Amino acid sequence: MAAIHAENALLPGGLARDVRVTLSDGTIGGVETGVAPVAGDERVEFLLPAVSNVHSHAFQRAMAGLAETRGPADDNFWSWRTQMYRFGLSMGPEHVEAVAAQLYMEMLEAGFSRIGEFHYLHHDKDGAPYVNPAEMSERIAAASVESGIALTLLPVFYAHSDFGGLPPIDGQRRFIHDLDAFARLMERAAGLVADLPGGVLGVAPHSLRAVTGEELAAVQPLANGGPIHMHIAEQTGEVDACLSANGIRPVEWLLENAPVDERWCLIHATHMTEDEAKGVAESGAVVGLCPITEANLGDGIFRASTVLGNGGRFGVGSDSNIEITLSGELRQVEYAQRLSKRLRNVIAPTGGSTGRHLFEHALAGGAAAVGGARGIAPGEAADLLALDHSAVPWVPADKAIDHWIFAEGTRVATVWSGGRRLVENGRHIRRDAIAARFRAAMLDLAGA
Repeated sequence: MAAIHAENALLPGGLARDVRVTLSDGTIGGVETGVAPVAGDERVEFLLPAVSNVHSHAFQRAMAGLAETRGPADDNFWSWRTQMYRFGLSMGPEHVEAVAAQLYMEMLEAGFSRIGEFHYLHHDKDGAPYVNPAEMSERIAAASVESGIALTLLPVFYAHSDFGGLPPIDGQRRFIHDLDAFARLMERAAGLVADLPGGVLGVAPHSLRAVTGEELAAVQPLANGGPIHMHIAEQTGEVDACLSANGIRPVEWLLENAPVDERWCLIHATHMTEDEAKGVAESGAVVGLCPITEANLGDGIFRASTVLGNGGRFGVGSDSNIEITLSGELRQVEYAQRLSKRLRNVIAPTGGSTGRHLFEHALAGGAAAVGGARGIAPGEAADLLALDHSAVPWVPADKAIDHWIFAEGTRVATVWSGGRRLVENGRHIRRDAIAARFRAAMLDLAGA
């Protein structure tokens, strides 16, 4: 069995020194503490479990940085969405696969070992289904295999443009299914995911704007026990529209009308009342925060104190994929709270490390929402990351996670997914080939 010896490691019980972790068939076979390395062990400075990314739209990686020009009116989520639709309509299957492979490679380099892909670019450019209805899902799966990241595939059911079952607009034509066609897609996706190492299949009713109550009830069983993810209350415009159509706020409606429990991941959940935030915490659902995207789109700030104060959970995702950084997503969670409250160290309990508390929340929430490692312990997935803080040798072990998240000098050096070492010295082992295909795809899109 392969083995890793860490000078320091974060175990479920806390920080430990001289930790030896054995790997066997993609899982952790054993963990010893206070032991010397054995000849042949891979030696690292600081070992952490790798984290699952709970929310991504892979194709949007292609438009990163290309929607930062102010329009004639105030720009917001809705004006950004129009540009996103235009971009999404231009991409063929080969573009999507190349872009997703680049993205997943970057996620591994950042310390993510599993991706929850909220996948809704289903059809051809004219909106017609491909001969193979799972064509685009297969491209996402192929990108996960090429990069080595573990995949939780979340096919999106999208049927309407707004509350009240309004017909979709033309820009949404690549997303749209009726229930029968979506069930056929899910059947194909189940076979696809079954062939992936560590593959997981869930379902993603897009939002209360895009599905009716009856459709929401109909698609949940298609997850077949897997996770259920849904955008909810991301924008004040969404809240206002829900109040106008239904006389009730979106999170409140969802908690009253759907069996929200530990299988659910509520993406964003930005605009909640205190009662809604308490209800989400009590339901057991994970909130899927995408802090950098939420800041980029001007969404708003999550009610962290209420949700966490009532025993709630969160994971982090990269959503529109404008920047791929695990430490940056965690930092933005905390900084948003600091800015809103004009305080410091908001997330941590009294006397606790803010960085470690953020990391442990993201680890547990991510594993609950999409699968993946819950910690460095026997039987867990061998999803691991090693930090290199040789550039800052004065930083003590109990400050290493804080330093990685809030300062410069500590970096992700090595990442394993399912026991496979995929990142070495901060660089993915297939970076050159994947990056070359991405560059070619982007130049092709730029000339389209």
